[in-house]
Amino acid sequence: MSFLKKLGRSPAVRSAAGSFLAGYLRLVWRTGRFALDPPNLHDYADANLPVIFAMWHGQHFLTPFVKRPEYDAVVLISRSADGEMNAIAAEKLGIRAIRGSGDHSGQFARKGGVGAYFQMVEALEAGTTVALTADVPKIARKAGLGIVMLAKQSGRPILPIAVATRRRIDLKSWDKASVNLPFSKGAVVAGQPIWVPCDADAGALESYRLRVEEAMNAATARAYDIAEGRATPEMWSDAAIAELAASREATATLRAGAETRGRAHA
Repeated sequence: MSFLKKLGRSPAVRSAAGSFLAGYLRLVWRTGRFALDPPNLHDYADANLPVIFAMWHGQHFLTPFVKRPEYDAVVLISRSADGEMNAIAAEKLGIRAIRGSGDHSGQFARKGGVGAYFQMVEALEAGTTVALTADVPKIARKAGLGIVMLAKQSGRPILPIAVATRRRIDLKSWDKASVNLPFSKGAVVAGQPIWVPCDADAGALESYRLRVEEAMNAATARAYDIAEGRATPEMWSDAAIAELAASREATATLRAGAETRGRAHA
């Protein structure tokens, strides 16, 4: 093993790197000018807590600052060496880490994923918001089934989130990562919450997976458009809000019926 690899595995080095990352992200956020889209996005998040924050790999670095300080939140982070640094940074920013990740089928069967999945379910049941990347490692911008399954089992909505800055360095990495730079205009965009009914079968889950993927890509594109001055934040339409309310009520009704049937058969 090379000296640099040994150094990278040192707990002290990882701790220092995580602390540096957290400090740098605070600098970017505090010196930036971020527009919210919709402008009252926290009102929708508050009304649906706890939620499942969905992010893309490589575009997730500033999402810890999207949540309000009073939100209780955890984030799913892989068990990799890079994940260790990210977990330290997240905890420095006030977000607890659940360690594990999905596999390339978009589920949680490997890499500590099963235990992590049930930790996320328990967190949501306890009223804690959960954040995770919707895509799986090495397959950028393609949503996995894991996040949809989590929404189905927990009964909590998926909230697509994208954060972009005008000043940044775009890397040629598998996840198309962007390094956000300080003193920049930026945007935080939320897509409409996506509720997955508890009776969704395999075909329906695939449909919701595609819906999450499309919503994430739309939110990401819009975040860059706003950050770069090609668009301005807008409130959601009355029709969109009505559709959201209907989806939430339908999901809650289905879940209540399933729970009642479960108790009757117990």
